[in-house]
Amino acid sequence: MEEPFVHRIFNQKQNEIKKAMFLSRLGFAKENPEKKKAIFDKSIFAFPIKHYNEADTDKLFTERAGEKKENFSVLEMDEYSVFIGDIYQIGKATIQVSQPGKVSQREMENGLKTGWYFRVLEEGKIQPEKDLQLIERPNPQWSIASCNEIMYLDRDNLWSADELFHCTDLGIIWRKALRKRLRGF
Repeated sequence: MEEPFVHRIFNQKQNEIKKAMFLSRLGFAKENPEKKKAIFDKSIFAFPIKHYNEADTDKLFTERAGEKKENFSVLEMDEYSVFIGDIYQIGKATIQVSQPGKVSQREMENGLKTGWYFRVLEEGKIQPEKDLQLIERPNPQWSIASCNEIMYLDRDNLWSADELFHCTDLGIIWRKALRKRLRGF
């Protein structure tokens, strides 16, 4: 397998970034005063380019990159090869996978192709078409796909929900949702 890399980078306004830029702790996230802690868990949204190719073969998938409002359009990565807590180096910045992306009815029908969020651990300069170097994989049992399965498909499996809840690298929003489920809400 080739090294995963960020093919294209988009800012919050979905303008493509073509040269080096500074990635701050907020990344591309918009600051929301009500959810200050949770905002850091969703600094960057990544989505695999190959999902565009699978959904519509009439268009070139690289032309469709950015349609999901992702910040990173990535190659050689998907929900089965990315795990909660994975730490990557990109340029001078260090980022960590925090939680799966949003789920709509369409994603439910198309196999939970949700993408994922990163939090920024170390600020630094980044640029498109660069490798993401995996530094650490602390939770090899929690792929993005398995998290989505527990949250959306296997909702009655409280044992797995409890195990996932105790994964400290999981984003705050997901941990709160799992806590509610475990408490019977």
